[in-house]
Amino acid sequence: MPIINKIIQIETLDGINIHNITSKIQLIIEETAIKNGQALIFSRHTTTALAINEDEERLLEDIKVYLRKLVPENERYLHNDLHLRDVPPDEPINAHSHLMAMMLLNTSEIIPIVDGKLALGTWQSVLFFDLDGPRKRTLGIQLSGEL
Repeated sequence: MPIINKIIQIETLDGINIHNITSKIQLIIEETAIKNGQALIFSRHTTTALAINEDEERLLEDIKVYLRKLVPENERYLHNDLHLRDVPPDEPINAHSHLMAMMLLNTSEIIPIVDGKLALGTWQSVLFFDLDGPRKRTLGIQLSGEL
């Protein structure tokens, strides 16, 4: 059974960004010719995350509002005391982004591949969250299965 590793790169905008990466993953599957197996998608940053949910514009805005209510950016967080840590000059104030990624979302998803396609439900999409943009981000994709 082959195991294939790929990288997806995404440039994000300011604030909370939600990107539907389903078609990017599906394209990688088609390029590898894996027919049945699984796709592991892994978020490679501490202020990013993944979720499987519906890609509907108003729902995505609801998700952003919900995340900001649960972990407000303007709260007092020890991680934001940059003067007390050894950090690069461009270090952002981003404790809220770390907390959102850790407490509220996933760092990885495993999705079955059936007949060369992601076995997602009708309204399901793979959503990538950047909680601390703008940045250049990478996702690890590991496919395994039968050709």
